[in-house]
Amino acid sequence: MPREEPTGPTLPPRLDPRRDPRAGRSAAHAARSRPGTPRRLVVAVRALSGVLAVLVLAGSGWGWYLARVADASVGRTDAIPADGNTDASGDDHAGQAMNLLLVGRDSRAGLTPEQVQEFNTGDPDGLLNTDTMILAHIPADGSAAAFVSIPRDLYVSIPGYGEAKLNSAFGRGYNDASGSEADKQAAGAQLLIQTISGATGVQIDHYAEVNLLGFINISSIVGGVEVNLCNATSDVNSGADFQAGVQTISGADALEFVRQRDGLPRTDIDRQVRQQVFLAGLIRNVLSSGVLLNPVKQRQVIEQVGDSVTVDEGLSLLDLAAQMQAVQPGAITFQTIPGLKDAREDAGLVLEPADPDALKAFFASLSADPEPADAAPAVEAADPGDVTVSVLNGSGVAGAAATTADELSAAGFVASSGGNADAADVTTISAAAGDEALAAAVAAQVPGAAVTVDDALPQGTVQLVLGSDFTGVGVAVTPPVATPTDGTYATSERTAEDTSCIA
Repeated sequence: MPREEPTGPTLPPRLDPRRDPRAGRSAAHAARSRPGTPRRLVVAVRALSGVLAVLVLAGSGWGWYLARVADASVGRTDAIPADGNTDASGDDHAGQAMNLLLVGRDSRAGLTPEQVQEFNTGDPDGLLNTDTMILAHIPADGSAAAFVSIPRDLYVSIPGYGEAKLNSAFGRGYNDASGSEADKQAAGAQLLIQTISGATGVQIDHYAEVNLLGFINISSIVGGVEVNLCNATSDVNSGADFQAGVQTISGADALEFVRQRDGLPRTDIDRQVRQQVFLAGLIRNVLSSGVLLNPVKQRQVIEQVGDSVTVDEGLSLLDLAAQMQAVQPGAITFQTIPGLKDAREDAGLVLEPADPDALKAFFASLSADPEPADAAPAVEAADPGDVTVSVLNGSGVAGAAATTADELSAAGFVASSGGNADAADVTTISAAAGDEALAAAVAAQVPGAAVTVDDALPQGTVQLVLGSDFTGVGVAVTPPVATPTDGTYATSERTAEDTSCIA
C-alpha cells in the first residue's frame, strides 16, 4: 500500500531541519558558489545581529524549531585553520568556552546603483578589507559574553607577509589562493584568524559574517535601534548626520552611524564604540517582548539569518543557542582594547600596542575566573518625600543645579539648589552615617553616581554634587573617557543594557 504523503505547508529542502544538516549546507553552499552569484561581502559590525537572533529565540519549542531552520540554511565556509591558531594559555584554554570571531567587510558588492546611493557604502576598490572585527568570548556556562572590538588599523605580523595593517590579512590570503571562489574565501578567513590569534594569544574557535542587505533588513524587522548621542554630529564621508540625544535608527541611517569615524574625538576607537552601542540596542530589541512574543517577526528574523549569515563549518547554532539561552543584557559587555597608541609605519597611520605582552594579557583576562566580590548589604531606599536634597553644580554647565533640583522636586523630593561646587568629573551623592536609605533614594534617580559617607553633613540631608559625567535625572551618568598619560588609548567598556550617551 503506498505511503501517504504529509499534507499542509512544507519547507524548502534547504530549510527543512528534518533533513541531514550537512546536505542542506552543501546545497546552500553550492548555490552561493555558482558563477554569477554575487559574492558574500559583508559590512561593518553586521555579523553579530544575525547570530544573536538565533540565540535569543531559542527559549521555546518554536524557538528551537526556528534555530534548527537557521542552522540548516546558513552559508558555511572552511574558516578555521589547521595550524597557527593556538591559545597562549595552553590547549585547554577555556574548556567548553567559546571564542567567536565576527567579521565585516564594507563593500558595494551585490547592491544596485540605487542602493549604493541610498546606503552610502564603501570604496569598491577595498572589497577584501575586513574593516570590522569583533572577538566574542562566551564562557562555558553561558552566563555572560564579552565582545572586544579589534581595530582594522592594528599593525600586526601577518604570517608569510610581514608587518601590515590587520584589515589587509583576509585579502592577502584570498588573492594568493588558488581554486574556487569558496576556496579563496576560506583561505582569506584562515589567514585572518591566524593573524589575530598570533597578535592576541587567543585561539579562535568559530567564525561568523553577515551581508549588507541582511543587516539592513534585520535592523528594520526589529523596529530600528535606539542610540543616544551626547552631541550632534555630521560627517560627509560616512553620510552621518545626527542630532544630540536619543533617536531610533535603521537601514541607511544605521549604516552611516556605525561607519562614522571622522569628526569623533578618538576617530576609529569611537567608531568601534558606535558599532558596539548599535549592537547593544539590537540585542535589547531582539530580547524585547515585541520580538519574543511575535512569531511573525521571529520568523522574519530567522529567514533573514538563513539568507545573510555565513559561519564556519563546525559551528552549531543549536549548541550556541543552548549555551547562551539564559544570558541577559546586563551580563553582555562591549570593550575596546586598552594600551593602543597612534603610530606611523610603511602602511601609513596605524595603531600599535605599547606593550604586546600586555595586549595578550588583556585577552587572557577575558577567560580568567572572576574574583569573588563581597556582596554589599542591600539598602531599602527611603520614600522621596522623606528626603531633603541639596544640589551643587560641579559640572561646568550653567544652571544645572537649579534644573536638577526642580526635576527632583517634581519626583517628590524636598530639593533645592546649593549653588556651585568645585569642578568635578564624577557625580557624587553624600550623606551622614545612618542616612544610607536617604542616599539610596537619590541614587535611584542618578544611576551610576558615586555614593559616599560624609559625617560633616547634617543628619537627614543628602548632598548631590553634579560632575561632568552627569546627563540628567533618571539617566545613568556617563563617565568621561580617561586619557592615559603614556599617550595610549584607554579601554571603553559598557554593557548591553547601558543607554547612556556616547561621543
